[in-house]
Amino acid sequence: MTRRVRLALVGLGNVGKAFLGLIGEKEAVLRGRYGLELSLTAVADSSGGLLDPAGIDLPALLAHKTASRGVGSFAGGTPGMPAPALAAQADADLLIEASPVNLKTGQPGLDCVRVALQRGMGVVLANKGPLVHAFAELTAAAAAASAGLAYSATVCGALPVINIGRRDLAGCTIHRVRGIFNSTSNSILAAMARGGSYAEALRQAQLDGIAEADPSLDVEGWDTANKLVIIANSVLAQPARLADVTPVQGITGITVGQVLEAKERGQVVKLVATAELGDRGYRLSVQPEWLPHDDFLAGVNGWEMGIVFETDIMGLQQFKVDERGPVPTAAAVLRDVIDLISPLPIYRSTNYQEASCLLPRSL
Repeated sequence: MTRRVRLALVGLGNVGKAFLGLIGEKEAVLRGRYGLELSLTAVADSSGGLLDPAGIDLPALLAHKTASRGVGSFAGGTPGMPAPALAAQADADLLIEASPVNLKTGQPGLDCVRVALQRGMGVVLANKGPLVHAFAELTAAAAAASAGLAYSATVCGALPVINIGRRDLAGCTIHRVRGIFNSTSNSILAAMARGGSYAEALRQAQLDGIAEADPSLDVEGWDTANKLVIIANSVLAQPARLADVTPVQGITGITVGQVLEAKERGQVVKLVATAELGDRGYRLSVQPEWLPHDDFLAGVNGWEMGIVFETDIMGLQQFKVDERGPVPTAAAVLRDVIDLISPLPIYRSTNYQEASCLLPRSL
């Protein structure tokens, strides 16, 4: 039996479009391994919304967006429909929230999530804003509604930071977390280490599609601080907001001379997020650090992101990912959808050889 899961998607930027592409690309895997058919029944972007309980034609919608046209002008679309109104009307099982991050208010994503949870819909977030502004409220609302809430894509994309911290380090006391969470800043610092100026490195990052036209959230440290707040709330069980991260210092004040001098000393400059356990809980900070070459984070290069967990009973755990473009983050969204709907893989096969390939070699 294949279960049809109806999705509402808010935000049709790079991640949203990549997610819809993955639904088509992974159709056979979703059906065969998990017994799922994912159907888009509602979608909204800044131009408006579209509702179709029978399912929206994904190739046609993606072609429409590729031609730089909004959802509001798509066949059957409603120009100007606010995203929370779409969430209130959508005939859907899950809401995917992938609208742009709003650090000031978390809107409109925050209201979209509130509406969905009030209706008992599960929610998957790629947007950090709602969690940073209202983590406790949203997790309580999800519990009250017995609705799923997943957000692994909000921290380091495909790198399963949240999953590792919440599930795989269960029972641990985490003494310290250190991480490089922003690939834009990391790639700029790497270019400066090769002798380029900050301006040249930023411009190249924008041409390569790493940096936004307005890169301030990345280079001033706020994107990293957002992710640290989510880790504090979800993994470290410490209520935190952006104001609790101090200092938040980016890379805009770092010169090529400083980077090259550090290189001569055998050091690497990185923008590091830290949560360190003390007598009064975790102290949160984001700032540039001069790391020795043998530090794990010193080897997190270019586009890469990484994290280090220092624990009491599971030792030192270190992870990094090299991901480029929006597809890995979209894949993390898909991971969360699968986890909420079908927590355990179901392998359907009548062929022994095919099925046995999926089993551990020791069996």
